[in-house]
Formats: sequence, structure tokens, C-alpha cells
Amino acid sequence: MSFSMMLSQMSEGMLNTLGVFILTLLFSMPLGFVVAFGRMSKCRPVSGFTRIFISIMRGTPLMLQLMVVYFFPYYLFGLSIGAWRFPAIILGFSINYAAYFAEIYRSGIEAIPKGQYEAAAILGYNKVQTFLKIILPQVIKIILPSVTNEVITLVKDTSLAYSLSYMEMFSIAKQIAARETTLMPFAISAVFYYIFNLLVTFVMEKLEKKMNYYI
Repeated sequence: MSFSMMLSQMSEGMLNTLGVFILTLLFSMPLGFVVAFGRMSKCRPVSGFTRIFISIMRGTPLMLQLMVVYFFPYYLFGLSIGAWRFPAIILGFSINYAAYFAEIYRSGIEAIPKGQYEAAAILGYNKVQTFLKIILPQVIKIILPSVTNEVITLVKDTSLAYSLSYMEMFSIAKQIAARETTLMPFAISAVFYYIFNLLVTFVMEKLEKKMNYYI
């Protein structure tokens, strides 16, 4: 099989990989803020629950979490899970990465001196205005390097979707490699992930430079 034919067969998998990546970020990043605020809540049941959630998500393999999310409706309610595969993948990835983002957000928020809040109160800002206009820009500046690391990790973790028989790029590469007895599909996938991460790094570095205003 020629290089162009391999690339053509793997193109659908590349699009599926991009879909998992984009949707995971779309849901996990805002969910991470919800979890972070729950973790910092003064209500002990809420902070305790989110602490346990974060501990489980960070302390167990993502592949295991994907399997639990996928098979949960069947074993608990006896429901058909045929059409549940892709939503389960997005849900599993999203809640896992939300836990990691939550800790990154929390560390950034707690790094802001209390004097910033006091100064905002003197200026007449309410809590929402204080967070959005004063605290959040500084938090973004602080957490961008850590967020970049997580996003790069996500690019590579998308390959774990194969555990639910989802035809992402690496799954297709393995099938072609086994059928054609060649390592070329793995080389193509390696280049794909590398270029993908280069683009992510480029975008995040541009964002960091723009955020240099907030020091």
C-alpha cells in the first residue's frame, strides 16, 4: 500500500481525533472552573465531595474511567449502549480533564494576593466584577504554562479512545500496520501527533505573549 493510500485511510481517524480533542476542551475547561469553585467552597460537604472527585479522577487510569462511563448504563439500568460510545468518550475525557484543570485553576486563584480583593472592594466592585475584571486576567497569566502542558497531554491521550473501539487515528494506524505488516502507519501517526502539539504550543505561546500585559 502506498503512502498516499495510507494517509487517505487514516484521514477519517485524524478527524475523529480532532473531534475528541476539541469537544473535550470545550466541556472540560469550563467544568474545571465549577469543580475548582466547589473545591474552594466553605461548605464542607461541597468541598469534600469535589476533593474526593478530584482524587478519584487523578488517581485512576483514564482508560478505566472511559470503560466505567461506557458500561455504566448497561450494568446499572440494562440500557443499550450501542449509540453511547462517542458520548461516553467525550464525557469520560471531559470529567477526567476537568479534575486536572480544576486544580490548576485553584492554584492560580489562590496565588492572587488578598490585597487585590480588598482594593477591588474599595473601588466598589462586587464579587463577580472583581473576579472577571481583576482576578481572572491575572489567573490566566499564571496558569497558562500548566494549562498548555495538560492540553498537550490531551492530544496524546486521545489515542485511549481505542479502548472503546472508537476509530480514532491511532486505532486505524494499528489496523493498517497489522494488515500490511509495515511500521509506516505508526510513523504517520507520530508525525501527526507531533505537528498537532507544535500547533498547540504555538497558539499557547502567542496567548502567553498577549497576556504579558497582566503582570
